[in-house]
Amino acid sequence: MDKDLFAKIAAIVGREHCSTSVEDLHCYSYDGSKQCFLPEAVAMPDSTAQVSALLKLANHYEFPVVARGAGSGMTGGALPIAGGLVIACSRLNRILEIDPDNQIAIVQPGVITGEFQQTLKKYKLFYPPDPASLKFCTLGGNAAECAGGPSAIKYGVTKDSIIGLEVVLAGGDILTTGTRTEKGVVGYDLTRLFIGSEGTLGIITKIVTRLQPLPEWKETFLLQSTSLQKTTELVAKILQNNILPCTLEYLDRTALRIVSHLLPQTPGEDIQAMLIIEIDGSRDHVRDMADRLQILTRKESHCTLKQATSEGDIKEIWLARRSISPACFKLSPTKTSEDVVVPRTRIPDLVHFCEALSQRLELTILTFGHAGDGNIHVNIMTGNGAPREITNATEAKKELFEEVIRLGGTLSGEHGVGITKSSYLSLELDATTLGVMRSIKKLFDPKNILNPGKIFPDATKNNNSHFSRKSH
Repeated sequence: MDKDLFAKIAAIVGREHCSTSVEDLHCYSYDGSKQCFLPEAVAMPDSTAQVSALLKLANHYEFPVVARGAGSGMTGGALPIAGGLVIACSRLNRILEIDPDNQIAIVQPGVITGEFQQTLKKYKLFYPPDPASLKFCTLGGNAAECAGGPSAIKYGVTKDSIIGLEVVLAGGDILTTGTRTEKGVVGYDLTRLFIGSEGTLGIITKIVTRLQPLPEWKETFLLQSTSLQKTTELVAKILQNNILPCTLEYLDRTALRIVSHLLPQTPGEDIQAMLIIEIDGSRDHVRDMADRLQILTRKESHCTLKQATSEGDIKEIWLARRSISPACFKLSPTKTSEDVVVPRTRIPDLVHFCEALSQRLELTILTFGHAGDGNIHVNIMTGNGAPREITNATEAKKELFEEVIRLGGTLSGEHGVGITKSSYLSLELDATTLGVMRSIKKLFDPKNILNPGKIFPDATKNNNSHFSRKSH
C-alpha cells in the first residue's frame, strides 16, 4: 500500500492502532459466513472525531471503508470485498451513560451485547435484543444488521430498542438522529434508516437505547413432541389463546439430535420436535399465562410440557439452543445458513417444504429458530463440498427463497443481506423499491466508499490497490 497514505491514517489513530501486516489483516478478513477477503489496512479509532477524520481521508482519496464489530454476521456484511480500510470498533467500547430514571443508555458501537446486558442488571433494567452470539457480538454490529433473537416475539428486534444514533457520514460529517425521549416526530425517522443499513450509509459511533424494567418473574418450559407437523401448528395456537411468551423457540429432530447431550434430560427416540417457551412479567401474570399453557397442551396428545425447576436446568436448555448453529458442523464441514421469516400460520408449510426439499435434493436440511415471530433458521448442509452437493445446495437456497416469498414471507429476519442474499433481492423487492434504495445510497455515499458491494449486487467498485490511487 502507499506509505504516505498509511502515514496519514496512522497520524489520525496512532501508529500502534493501525496496521498493514498480513497477519493483522487476516484477523479482519472474515465473518460468520466463512468467506475471506483481505483488506489493505485496518485502523482502530477511539473517538467519533477519529472516525470522522478517517472518512474525510477516504472520501478524498476514494478508497473503500468497512466498519467492523466482532465479525459474527452471517451474510458477509463486514467483509472488505473491495479491499480498502477496515475500521474496527473494538476501542469504541464504552458505556457512556445509563439513565435509570428515564430508562435509556448511551453506548459506543464496540460494546459487547452480553456485557451490556449484565451491567444493566445492577440497575434492575435490561436491553431486550439477545442474538445467539451475544457473548461476543457488539451493539454496533447488531444495529448495522438489525439483529434479533429469541426475545423478539415480545420485545421486538434491535430497531425497536434504539431511539437515537450518532453517525459519521461518508464525507466525515457527523449526524445525530432521534431523541432521548419516548416520543419524537420532528422530521424524517433517520434512526431507523441507518439501523439495518449494514454500514452502507454511515458509520455508527453512538447508540441511544431504550431499556426495559427487569421482569419480576420468569418461568421456562420445555415442550417435547412426537409430531413435527403438530408442533409447528401449536406455535400459532399458543398465541391465539392469548398466551404471550417472551420466548418461543423451535427445534426440529435434526437440530435436537445434535445438541441433545446438552439438555437436562436426553429426549426419547420418538421425539420429533421441541419448543422452548418462556413467560416473564409479574408473578400473577406469569402464573396466569403458565396455567393457560398447561391447559392448552394437555389437549395435545402428541406432546408433553415440563417446567424447568432449577437455574442449572435453564442454563443447560439455553446452552443447547445457542449451540445449534456451531453444532451443525458435526453433520458436515460446510453449510448454508438462512434466516427466513414467514407468517406464523405458515410455519408448518415452510417446515414441510424443507423436509420435502431435503429428500428430493438428497441434502441434510435442518430447521430451528424463533418460531414465535415466524423467523426460522434453515441450515442446508453441504457435506465435503462435492460439486453435486454444491449445485444442489444452491438450488435448495433458490427454491427456499421462492417458497418463502410465495408464503408471504421475507428473505431475512435478522442476518441482513450482505453479499450472500444480494442476488435474490428482486424476488422480494420490485424495481421501484430497489431504485429508491439505490438513490438513498447514492445520496448518502455518492462516491460509493462505504461498504461497497453490499445489499445491491452490482454496487462494487472493482478497484484493488486503492491506497496507491490518488495518494497525492
